[in-house]
Amino acid sequence: MEFSKQEILSAFRRLFRPIAKILLFAGIPWKDVAEIGKATYVDVASAEFGIRGRPTNATRVAILTGFSRKEVARLRSLLVAEEDQEIDSMNHATRVLTGWHTDNAYLDDAGKPLALPVDNDEHSFADLCKRYASDVHVSTMLKELKHVGAIEEMSDGRVTAKKRYYMPLQPDPVRLQSSGSVLEDLGETVAYNLYRNETDLPRFERRATNTRVPKSAVPEFQAFLEKEGQAFLERVDEWLTERELDEASSDPGIRLGLGAYWIQQ
Repeated sequence: MEFSKQEILSAFRRLFRPIAKILLFAGIPWKDVAEIGKATYVDVASAEFGIRGRPTNATRVAILTGFSRKEVARLRSLLVAEEDQEIDSMNHATRVLTGWHTDNAYLDDAGKPLALPVDNDEHSFADLCKRYASDVHVSTMLKELKHVGAIEEMSDGRVTAKKRYYMPLQPDPVRLQSSGSVLEDLGETVAYNLYRNETDLPRFERRATNTRVPKSAVPEFQAFLEKEGQAFLERVDEWLTERELDEASSDPGIRLGLGAYWIQQ
């Protein structure tokens, strides 16, 4: 299926609206956005539009993007100099909480997360962190998970898991990085489905919406999603965890998962 230039730009305008809102709230001027946009254009053209799987050369990138070869070289240098410094704290915290909910060493007979001593025990919070987030200091992880309400300290000093996923409470660099990742994941799926080969199966992409729902139903909808949506995502997480590669495996593996998001206008 072919799309006209106007159709593509019209769709991009809708895609860009939430991005523009995030940037405007952050006080980012258009000049900075344009520079990031140009660098990203070059990055994607270089990495994903090569011939026979090879990186795209500068001439082809210039043709694809409309930049001069000199500008392509400048933007490539910028990308190398400013490689994303991934904010790993969210991944580490989520791994700790997921391990606490799925690793038999930290579960009771009913399959529920055990209350754990902070340290000085084989099956302690420190042991859990060492197993699932060895790069983060135990006290730092403990403080952050308590701060966001993911764990709770009991009167006897042990800690209990209150949530399965880590979500920062305040807009901060970690949460901002997460929002970019969510939009990226959704966009990658949409782009794949638009341009996939006819012989390839589409990636799952569904919505359930209704334009005649009263505002008074919002609290009920939120409670419904917290129960049913969370339960479904936990089943997905368990399915993925069961198939996770062993650390000794030579297979590098792929990132695989499912996202769910609230729709309201």
